[in-house]
Amino acid sequence: MRVLAVTGSSGGHIFPAVSFLDAFKQKKSGAETLLVMPHSSTSNQIGVIGHRIRYIPLVRFSPRISLNNLIALLKYVKGSLDSLWILIRFHPEIVVGFGTIYSLPTVLFAWLLRIKTMIHEQNVVPGRANSFLARFVDKIAISFHNSSSFFKLSKNKFVFTGNPLRQNLKAVERCRALDFFDFDADKFTVLVIGGSQGSRIINRVFLEALALLTDKYSLQIIHITGNKDYDLITGEYKNLEIKFKSIVFLKEIEYAYSISDLVVSRAGASTITELVKFSIPALIIPYPFAYSHQLKNAQILQDLGAAVVIDENKLNPQMFRELLEGLISNPQRCDSMRSAYRKIKMFDAGNLLVDQALSLLKA
Repeated sequence: MRVLAVTGSSGGHIFPAVSFLDAFKQKKSGAETLLVMPHSSTSNQIGVIGHRIRYIPLVRFSPRISLNNLIALLKYVKGSLDSLWILIRFHPEIVVGFGTIYSLPTVLFAWLLRIKTMIHEQNVVPGRANSFLARFVDKIAISFHNSSSFFKLSKNKFVFTGNPLRQNLKAVERCRALDFFDFDADKFTVLVIGGSQGSRIINRVFLEALALLTDKYSLQIIHITGNKDYDLITGEYKNLEIKFKSIVFLKEIEYAYSISDLVVSRAGASTITELVKFSIPALIIPYPFAYSHQLKNAQILQDLGAAVVIDENKLNPQMFRELLEGLISNPQRCDSMRSAYRKIKMFDAGNLLVDQALSLLKA
């Protein structure tokens, strides 16, 4: 049995694809798996064990006519032909797409070759690639029940699976996690995540807000900076003279979640699912250029009372400081936000997605 997963370049797309393939190999030990994705800094950082990988070109388009866009288009055409060749060589029995423009050629060619196809949508609001592919594929797996209403297709095509998380993403004993970061047990721990690529505005405004806090020395910070801001952020923390750990990219994020009292983050689908799994109060700043995908994701937690959603256009250090102080000084509110997560039931999304893939193969 051969199964191919194709995904985009960010952790929010790669992690669910890897989780699906891991679960597939666990259920079908003799299965051959192949992961197809663009070569990017994130894909280099994410360890993929036990699966073959084929890379396609990473291209960046901008909404204007230019030589760079023409070159990007030619690279994309080459990547599309590479995708066809990968399908012919590997000859999968099913292809599962995890969104973004990079999955389009592989899933479409699989459909033309009469290979079974499925797409998985991580966000509440589907991306443009999955919205286009939905009419061709055999099945559409969704992470949120209300996502099906955005597709305008027959309900029979949809299955709810949730969003697969990495199998190693499990709670770590508190003392082990504290030792991992060399942190203190009695300090309020804040985890700052700007997504797998990092977020310059979150990095900057959080640090400026931190400098305004009157009791900053009672805090300890885990800050996932991304590549571009690491040196700058690390230098700023040293000037503040508080306990911190700055990291470009953290594979062992379960250690950070296991000791965090508050998370400051974007609202990627994987981050939202991880917050639910670990039940952590959050200040969420949705990425404003993601076609409202992140806002809809964040509102799931805000409606529960588990998170506060902040409009990036209104974000400033003074307002951020007030929000931080309001949570740090009010443990009852943090406890209430943690308790709100009990209203959400977690599913074994990886295995549910595998079951759906296998049902297609038996059909």
